[in-house]
Amino acid sequence: MATVTVSPKFQIVIPKAVRRSMDIRAGEKVQVFQYADRIEFMRVKHVREIRGIAKGISTRVHRDKDRA
Repeated sequence: MATVTVSPKFQIVIPKAVRRSMDIRAGEKVQVFQYADRIEFMRVKHVREIRGIAKGISTRVHRDKDRA
């Protein structure tokens, strides 16, 4: 696990090993979440990258009569 330091401008550098393992490139968007007492980062994926993610999922679910 890597440790980073927050700069006076509240910036951090993502460690090289993490950037390489997640293939993070300069200029990419990353979402930041607060979860309980920690900060989490998640890459923003382009819609083309997630195409087909639900392929094969069953669409047969019980629905109330007033629903389409």
